[in-house]
Amino acid sequence: MQAKAQETGDQGYLMVDFGEFQGRSMKEVYEDQSKEAQALIKYLVKADARPNTNMAVFKAYVLKRRTSAEGTREHQPASTSALPSPSSSALPPAATQTGVRKPATVKALLGRGKNLTPSQIAKMLTSPVKPSPAPQCTLPPGRPLPAQPPAQRQLFLTGFAEEDDEELAAAASQCETQQTTAIVHVDVHQPPARHLPVNPALATIVHVDVHQPPARQPPVHQPPVHQPPARQPPAHQPPALQPPVHQPPARQPPAHQPPALQPPVHQPPALQPPAHQPPAELPSHWKDQLPPSQQEWIRHTLFKANPRTGKPELVPQLKLWWHPPQPPLIHTQPPASPNLFFTRPLFLWMPHKMWLYPVVCVRPACGKHRLTAAGVYRTVRRVLDVDGWYDLATEYLECKRCSKKYPAWSEDILGQLDLGHRSQFPALLTYRYSCDNRVLRMMRERTMGNSVAQLYKKLQEQHSEAWMQRVLQYLTACEPFARICVVRPVFAEPPPMPALPKPKWLLAVYARDVLGRLDEVKAKITSTFGSVLKMDSTKKITKKLAGAAAGTAAWCTNVGNEHGQVLVAVLTASEGHALDLMADGLMRRYREAGEAPPQLMYVDRDCCSPYGPCRVNAMFAEWDGLQVRLDIWHFMRRIAAGVTTEAHPLYGTFLARLSTCIFEWDADDVAALRRAKEGELAAKRIGHISEEAVKSRISRRELALHCRRRTRGVAETTRLIAALISVFDSERGKDTLGVPLLDHERIQQIWKEQEKHVSCIQDPEDFSLYTKTGTLKKGGVELSCYRCARGSTSLESFHLHLNRFIPGTSASDAHFQAYLLEGLMRWNDDRMEDALQGASSIRCFGSALKEAVDQLSQTVLGRSWDDRYRTPGAYTGKKLALIQHQKE
Repeated sequence: MQAKAQETGDQGYLMVDFGEFQGRSMKEVYEDQSKEAQALIKYLVKADARPNTNMAVFKAYVLKRRTSAEGTREHQPASTSALPSPSSSALPPAATQTGVRKPATVKALLGRGKNLTPSQIAKMLTSPVKPSPAPQCTLPPGRPLPAQPPAQRQLFLTGFAEEDDEELAAAASQCETQQTTAIVHVDVHQPPARHLPVNPALATIVHVDVHQPPARQPPVHQPPVHQPPARQPPAHQPPALQPPVHQPPARQPPAHQPPALQPPVHQPPALQPPAHQPPAELPSHWKDQLPPSQQEWIRHTLFKANPRTGKPELVPQLKLWWHPPQPPLIHTQPPASPNLFFTRPLFLWMPHKMWLYPVVCVRPACGKHRLTAAGVYRTVRRVLDVDGWYDLATEYLECKRCSKKYPAWSEDILGQLDLGHRSQFPALLTYRYSCDNRVLRMMRERTMGNSVAQLYKKLQEQHSEAWMQRVLQYLTACEPFARICVVRPVFAEPPPMPALPKPKWLLAVYARDVLGRLDEVKAKITSTFGSVLKMDSTKKITKKLAGAAAGTAAWCTNVGNEHGQVLVAVLTASEGHALDLMADGLMRRYREAGEAPPQLMYVDRDCCSPYGPCRVNAMFAEWDGLQVRLDIWHFMRRIAAGVTTEAHPLYGTFLARLSTCIFEWDADDVAALRRAKEGELAAKRIGHISEEAVKSRISRRELALHCRRRTRGVAETTRLIAALISVFDSERGKDTLGVPLLDHERIQQIWKEQEKHVSCIQDPEDFSLYTKTGTLKKGGVELSCYRCARGSTSLESFHLHLNRFIPGTSASDAHFQAYLLEGLMRWNDDRMEDALQGASSIRCFGSALKEAVDQLSQTVLGRSWDDRYRTPGAYTGKKLALIQHQKE
């Protein structure tokens, strides 16, 4: 019933799902003349039905039928002068003069049914009537034949008042007579007010005469078309209403009628035949690849049939994303199939057809010959999304010179597009599946726990919840019909959820994504420079190398700058001479980029030598002014190796005193911070402010942010450290149980070896290690904020994250380097955002995208999109994440 209602547009075919009329159509209940049905109709007219319910739909249908009946009753007297009424056209002339005369058939019916009520007689009269064949009529050349509405089953409207049986029978007989096809001759030269109303219940053929003006058209007196005696129109019918004689097909307008005087042809909109749209079919190869739930809506939405050949072709208005129709909110019929609840979107990629983008053949022999469209591609890809799937279709492009064909999603075509069009392609394709870029972005952030196994679990949860919601919607739509029916209907089972690709596939897709952006990633890393470099090594990450590269590397050496960015990361079998290649590449990078050589480098070993230049100066021989310094944290760790145990109660005090022996705070910065704290305490009105109260309010974080430190000098530092060791190596260095903090022999040996490195930890005289990043107002005092470039502490923090760049516990050499390069690029971008003032809220790591936006902004807006953005240089060829297999 629902399908028939959608096909005919008549709500009367919908089913009633309440009361004792459940299972019957609305039209049948409305036309039922029983006391119960009529009582329901009267109740619905006055009832306050809840919106979007079956009762509300039935009420709207009843009101529509009653309004239509009242409108017909009002217009019937007014149209008697232009259109024959049932009483004047269906009855013989004698009947119109002397009164109503019932035909013999009506008399016989009344004779058999004298005891019947008018409603029962109406039921007996409302049987299907087969209309008589209409006489053929030839229209003028070029004029289409108007559509003929089908014969109606209902012979009269139920809104008319019934006075007695005879009048009801006469009206029924007249309506039955009018079922015969009438031919109405309409003269288009009549004024608009003279247009005749057309009864939609009659199958009418309209003959339009456009050859003569109304003033010159003589009345045509033709014998009427032969009809049965009971249905013959009266002889005194006006000429305009008599059916014209069949005209020959070759009828032409009179020669004396000038074309310019012909008035425009006027046809009522209701009489214009609908345009014929042949049904469209999917391409045969698409039917084999798309599930049934996709075929129906794609066939109606994306394709139309060619009126000449009947073959499917694309609709003219194309777009990228095509979304399926949604299920109705209210179901008046049980869902015939669950397909409508389990559809998915379609992405149509046709750069040549949509944008007329010029693409050429990549074969050198063709000389960049332009490609032409060759239809739609046979394959439809299925793309993995965050919470579901979608289909991906494309066009076929052909080179007429070499006959080679390219799908528009191939890298040969995508590589020719500018970034504005290329960025609209949403997926990365593999042999069997495809992966959406949103899933790829979830794998790029290299943090703890972000492994492909973890991503697989997240995707599985997202897909499962989205699929369960679709199943819930389908079952919710079916539940009312299963509840109200005595016999439970048989509903189709929901389809199973499509299986997700395994984590191994996700890992392969991520590696392909990094390899596709490899040049961009390397260019960003090799475009990083600095004036203060830091070099340090770690062993933790090398343990994750697996496969053929397992055991080939023991150290991962990294070089960073004063902002915490990493210039290069190299995996080697050992330290020392294995780093010469790294040093050569780093010096070549500075030389080719025209950057000034760095002035200072912090290391954890080889800081000095008694026999000439140290090992680090020898590695970076091109940088003559490079000063090598030992990282102070590593120096303190060497001294701390002389303790008996780190769990000793005095261990923390010893290290704090050792730091005081090396550093001293800037007096002016400390004084400004104390004034700020005094102002904060004064604003709280806590009374007398003591020195201890101010000191307790200053945290270590505030000292590091607002105050600068400097080393005390070689002599002062040596004296203070020696005194500190002497104090803690005595009785004062023991805890309550008498356990000493320092091992006497070991600490003396360590101090003897490290005393010569006191000069290596001193700050350079002519170089400032602090950079002012801004100001902060506290307690009415404006304080400066500083960032310190001293030491290699930033690299130690990087080593902690470096181990998390590689997800899981192991990775092959190819995946290891892909993870490492992606992690380095994102780490450097984050450190640069922290170093710049007023960091942007836009988090984007694609330099190609930033470059395209910046260039278009300068062209369109006349300004740079982001003043802080700097175009990365070209890749210098420097090896990154290099694995050295030789040993010293």
